[in-house]
Amino acid sequence: MKKPQYHILVCNSYRVAGDAQGACNKKGAAGLLQYISEEAADRGLDVAVSSTACLNVCSQGPAMVIHPNNFWYGGVDSEAAIDEVLDALENDEACAKYLISD
Repeated sequence: MKKPQYHILVCNSYRVAGDAQGACNKKGAAGLLQYISEEAADRGLDVAVSSTACLNVCSQGPAMVIHPNNFWYGGVDSEAAIDEVLDALENDEACAKYLISD
C-alpha cells in the first residue's frame, strides 16, 4: 500500500458506545467529509480522509487534524473554511485563521 502524503482526520464526535453525540457532529462535520475528499482530489493533493471519534476540542468544533504536519484546526464548518485550509496545505503550510494549536 502506498501511504498518502497527508492524512486528514475529521472529528465526528463518536463516543465509546458508537453514537455521534458531540459538538462536531451537531455542527455538520459529517457533511464535510465528502467535500474534503473531492476537493483535495480536484487539487491533486495526495490525501486520505477519515472520520474519527471525539478529538476532545468540542468548544472549537468542527475540528480536524492534518498529519504528518500535526495541524489542529477548529471552526471548519463550511466549504469556504475547508477551501482556505486546503489552499494552505497546497503550499505545505498551516492556515493560521483556523489553527487551534501551535
